[in-house]
Amino acid sequence: MITFLKGKLTDALPTQVVIDVNGIGYEVLIPLSSFEKLPELGQAVTLRTQLVVREDSQTLYGFATDAERELFRLIQGVSGIGPRLALNVLSGMNVGSFKGAIAAGDVKRLSSINGVGKKTAERMVLELKDKLGPATGAAAALDQAAAPHDKTIADTVSALEALGTKPGEAQKAAEAARAMLGPRASVEELVRAALKGG
Repeated sequence: MITFLKGKLTDALPTQVVIDVNGIGYEVLIPLSSFEKLPELGQAVTLRTQLVVREDSQTLYGFATDAERELFRLIQGVSGIGPRLALNVLSGMNVGSFKGAIAAGDVKRLSSINGVGKKTAERMVLELKDKLGPATGAAAALDQAAAPHDKTIADTVSALEALGTKPGEAQKAAEAARAMLGPRASVEELVRAALKGG
């Protein structure tokens, strides 16, 4: 089992990174919440990882924090949810917000995440309510504080396209989100606003 990777960040997209670990490049799929916490290209990075082995593939998922990885594992435990949808959930909501939505039984908020319908949101509330402790405001605030605010519209458009939005619509949604939130908004905030707007 590969539990973490520590190396040099050689490539970074909103949903995927490549980490050079002693001359071997590992492709790792990541949620937006982790993308926001990445260093500049060429810098040292450590990601907690989860290897998912299927009959026809081996996919490495990476997370900036233990809390994100733990939540990824829990979400996959919900019937009908695989790793890709679990990653979408983490891209659509940070750990503190997700725990708050589950604790409050906020199906409407959960189903605003791309790829999550009302029935899936209801299943998540039902199956995760007892497994997740109460959300703390401090955890949500810490998650937000860790996000730098220097990402661009291009990253937002790439993220939206990776999450299933058509290219033309992604550009419009990204620009509308920027107009609504202002120039200092992070990619994560812009993507969330764009997804809710759509």
